Amino acid sequence: MELTGWVKNYEWGRQGISSAVAQLAMANDPDFTLDDEETYAEMWMGTHVCGVSVVKETGETLDRVLKNDLPYLFKVLSINKALSIQVHPNKCEAERLHQERPEIYKDPNHKPELAIALTPFKALCGFMPAADIRDYIDEFQPLSQLLGKEAVDQLHESPNAETVKVCYEQLMKSDESEISKCIEDIANNYQKELKFNELLDVFNSVNKDFPGDVGVLSLFFLNLIHLQPGEAIYLGANEIHAYLGGDCIECMACSDNVIRAGLTPKYKDVEQLLQSVNFAGVHPDLKKFQPLRVDEQVQVYIPPVPDFAVISLKIQHSLKTYKLQIQPYGSILIVLNGSRTLRLKTQAGAKDIVVSRGSIVYIPVESAPEVEFAKAEDCDEDFTGYIASFNYFRVA
Repeated sequence: MELTGWVKNYEWGRQGISSAVAQLAMANDPDFTLDDEETYAEMWMGTHVCGVSVVKETGETLDRVLKNDLPYLFKVLSINKALSIQVHPNKCEAERLHQERPEIYKDPNHKPELAIALTPFKALCGFMPAADIRDYIDEFQPLSQLLGKEAVDQLHESPNAETVKVCYEQLMKSDESEISKCIEDIANNYQKELKFNELLDVFNSVNKDFPGDVGVLSLFFLNLIHLQPGEAIYLGANEIHAYLGGDCIECMACSDNVIRAGLTPKYKDVEQLLQSVNFAGVHPDLKKFQPLRVDEQVQVYIPPVPDFAVISLKIQHSLKTYKLQIQPYGSILIVLNGSRTLRLKTQAGAKDIVVSRGSIVYIPVESAPEVEFAKAEDCDEDFTGYIASFNYFRVA
């Protein structure tokens, strides 16, 4: 079944044709009308109630056709300015928060997620090692003064997750006017130090978009990650993060639960974030999530949860055909480049679908154990795409 994705116009998205989401939406849906003044932030693919995909042939929603929900939500993101400092709740927290405040936490599911860069991509991801945070606080004295001598002394005496928690809680609960004053002091008097630490551009950019916001000072606590196309980060439950810029493929458990605490005009649930977040720090290089190489054409990103995995396809245009081995679980394919004839089995029998950039296809369980990507006519481009599926690769 060929699908139409659901486009989200959040204000942090890229504008007009510069957005990868808009480009793919135009290729995916002949009825899509581009507005050069509009921002295009996300394209959703799946059965989540806030953006369910539509079957092109019938106009039915995918959840009604399948008569149940997929365990994952698949997306393309196009980011012009930072998303909020946030964590996602674990399953128990999600169930409790949904029961207590369903208007904010709209489903009872956890939301582990994987982001795979399509273009150079920047994100904040997890806390830095405690010793590195201590060094930043020492170097940027306005931050040290904001946190106060008692919290900073504790971090010096025992640089660990507990003392990082003390400092970060002090930061997040500081008076807004004092936070603004600290940021202004750093912006005016610490340009050289910011540049030396390779933070100048991102500090100025985030402060321009969210002036005086406490999230700007999270740059001195969280790992700044730079991804190249194909590189990924995995964000488990309670992992603090914020996407800063670029285009990516994203896959997650089928949820939209977000606990926010900075860089956003939306509701900030600081107390819940501080209760939920994991304060353990690691080196930024360890935050990159490595895929498993299957063969020359296929890599698989296999997170430590059963909800989803993502298959990366890159089939050389010179290859006449490629047969992908799959298990009998419903999957969703999005095509980024090239063209191929997709040959698969359905309840109605064998089916050939010509797919190209922007094509989104639901691959039914009947297609197992393999789908074939045959060479399409007059295509001299390599074929690239991603497939989201239940995580049958995971070893229990």
